[in-house]
Formats: sequence, structure tokens, C-alpha cells
Amino acid sequence: MTMSGVSVWTAEGAHLLHDISWRIQPGEQWAMLGPNGAGKSTLLGIAGATRHPSAGAVTLLGGTFGSCDMRALRAQVGMVEPTPRLLDWLTTEDVVVSGLTQTIRPHWERVGPVETARMNELLHLFGCAHLAQREIRTCSQGERQRLRIVRALMPEPRLLLLDEPATGLDLPAREALLAALTALTLSHPCLATVTVSHHLEDLSPTTTHALLLRAGRAVAQGPIEAVLTPALISDCFGIDVVIQREGGRWFARAAPRWN
Repeated sequence: MTMSGVSVWTAEGAHLLHDISWRIQPGEQWAMLGPNGAGKSTLLGIAGATRHPSAGAVTLLGGTFGSCDMRALRAQVGMVEPTPRLLDWLTTEDVVVSGLTQTIRPHWERVGPVETARMNELLHLFGCAHLAQREIRTCSQGERQRLRIVRALMPEPRLLLLDEPATGLDLPAREALLAALTALTLSHPCLATVTVSHHLEDLSPTTTHALLLRAGRAVAQGPIEAVLTPALISDCFGIDVVIQREGGRWFARAAPRWN
């Protein structure tokens, strides 16, 4: 994906994004970080081919916005949102199968041996194989979130977008999610991902790159070691921050203030 000079403004004249240029290569694992109102969801919508920029150029998976079928592009992007609509009475397998057509209800007539094998492989990879016959409403929040990712992976997307995937998860559920995302990187090395988060602690240790947004502008972007620095994170969030890294994981806290 390549964005060049992307800006977004509303009919009322409010600017949501300002002159964003961004490139994602196959196999890269990006984090998108920034405070509330930074423009993360807007930028993610463009990356997912669900909205057009007001200005600038976007090429996504070989298609150029304005001269391609956006529906065809969306079929190649897996999107995991914080609160997607799920029918509670469906089984987890029904929910996963619905990802093949990106619809609310499953279309089992499209499921053959190849799709069944893919579903079983992904359920096992995300630690959800034992949930296959359960109704989705009986699953915990952490289990549901991993199943949403399995669902998004069923059409074999080339780009996976994760919008705050750890929201609402307790510590064990978050760690299970991050372990699954780490395993996904190893099993699908060409898959590019973007994870939107407010918290460094929610990032997988396999994250390779980071983009920092503040007030619709890119504060910094590039390899994660060069971007997740105390100076840049402090500038992005408007507060003095201390950064630590341990075992490939990142941690941030407010710097102590002495009176």
C-alpha cells in the first residue's frame, strides 16, 4: 500500500488528516499510535478501502483509488473492528465462515475441503479449536476477539487491519491474543498487518514498524526502534513518557514529576 499527500476534511471544513504519506510492504507489521482524535480510525478506513481521501493518491494491493473497483480491494483486506455486529445465536464456526463473504450470515455452500482445512488451521493457530461448536454468545470477550481475527483471515487477505484488538481484554486474554498474533506472523510471513492502539503494551513483539499520529499529522514513522523513543512518544501524546523494552515487548509510563 502506498499513500501520497493524503488529506481528509469534512464538509464543514474540519481537517481530519493532513498530508499523510505512508508505505506498507508485504510482511511488515505496523503499529499505528496516537491520542484520541489523532485521525487513526480515518486513516485506517482509507487503508481498508472503506473511504476515499479528500486529496492525495492511494494505491492499495495493485489498485489505485479512483480507477478501480473498491469492492474488489476490500475483499483482499481483513478488517477487525472493536465492536463488529455478530449474531449471538450463531456458532463460532458460522461466524468464521461468514468471513469468506464478509457478510453477517454464513454461506456454507461456498465451503469446500480447502476452506474447511483453512478454518481448522486458523482455529487451532488462535487457540480456538475447542470452541468450534459453541454459540458465539457463550464465548468470553478474549475468545470472541481471537475468533474475529480468524473470521477476517478466512478470505486469505493480503493486508490485515486490527483496530484496537486488545480493547476490553483482561491480562490473560490480552496475552493470549498477542501470542496468537505472534504465531500468525510466523505462519503467514507475507501478510502485512496494521494494529491501531493507544498503548505500547498491546503491541505484538513481532511489530516491525510504527506510525505516530497527532492532530491528523504524522509525527514519525519507520522501523519501530527508531520511532518508539521517549522524545517522539512524548511529542505524540503531549506528555513526558519513559519507554522500556523487554523480551521484544514495549512498555510506557508517564515520567515522574518532582516538585
